[in-house]
Amino acid sequence: MHIGKMFLLIGLIFIIIGAIWTFIGKLPGDISFKKGNVSFHFPIMTSIVVSIILTAIFYFIGRFR
Repeated sequence: MHIGKMFLLIGLIFIIIGAIWTFIGKLPGDISFKKGNVSFHFPIMTSIVVSIILTAIFYFIGRFR
């Protein structure tokens, strides 16, 4: 696969993931605290989901390369 086509494919995948992430927002399992003026957000479930999706994408890219 030509490197330019691969970058276009990866960019398209990131756009799709970004659009889905925007609509889904915070998943159950994400940790969020707010106390006074301090807020803390740790998106643990979102990180796991993104990791699984990226692992699958890179597996298929490597498999068909």
